Amino acid sequence: MAIWLNKDSKVIVQGMTGATGMKHTKLMLGDGTHVVGGVNPRKAGQSVDFDGTEVPVFGTVKEAIEKTGANVSVIFVPEKFTKDAVVEAIDAEIPLAVVITEGIAVHDSASFWAYAGKKGNKTRIIGPNCPGIITPGQSNVGIIPGDITKPGRIGLVSKSGTLTYQMMYELRDIGFSTAVGIGGDPIIGTTHIDALAAFQADPDTDLIVMIGEIGGDAEERAAAFIKENVTKPVVGYVAGFTAPEGKTMGHAGAIVSGSSGTAQAKKEALEAAGVKVGKTPTETAKLAREILAG
Repeated sequence: MAIWLNKDSKVIVQGMTGATGMKHTKLMLGDGTHVVGGVNPRKAGQSVDFDGTEVPVFGTVKEAIEKTGANVSVIFVPEKFTKDAVVEAIDAEIPLAVVITEGIAVHDSASFWAYAGKKGNKTRIIGPNCPGIITPGQSNVGIIPGDITKPGRIGLVSKSGTLTYQMMYELRDIGFSTAVGIGGDPIIGTTHIDALAAFQADPDTDLIVMIGEIGGDAEERAAAFIKENVTKPVVGYVAGFTAPEGKTMGHAGAIVSGSSGTAQAKKEALEAAGVKVGKTPTETAKLAREILAG
């Protein structure tokens, strides 16, 4: 089992023929991802050879879905064109759109997120500015290294790409059901709460690791959700204990004002909901091991 992505997922790549899209399509194919097509209106009808695997290029997402049965799109489109690419994916009603692109204007993210809602939320958006989603041994969509872990029974949801990789590596001997990098922008599609609910419902996820960071109140809201709805053990880590007040740190959403959005406030909210919170990623991994060991 897994959440949102498995061995049967059929993936298209919007922006596949660009340098970044080409690089990561090759890596995704190497991880066993079933990439069935790319989308570039200027190169429709062509195909790209990835070490002997021919991947066709379609003019639109709609055409790609009709021809291949694709149900996942990963978007490697430059930021000024990303909004149009996501809107196209939503219009085509693809079930999952993973937006890797960083540097997207907040009003563009707000616009396509609202558009998805207006269209009935038929498309789940992960991102933007995220590393993607991986179900080890089955499928990898995005830029998460596929060789740092193995299949297992831990679910991971994280705002930070780098900390996603570190946690997967720290717990590589145990392995993961699915790891989701949701991104750290002020406006994102899929949230901690969405992933927590999905992992709670997944019979093959035994423990959830949740990585947050300073800024906003997403972790506090996730803590309230955990308290009411999650019966599986949750281990947490919040990045940014040493961050200065009022300064944006790394992600556009990581900014602290007063006591709002601090790592300490988030840690306290999570602990009040029964979540064990580590002071470092390594300590967090140790807590996960202790719980799984019983």
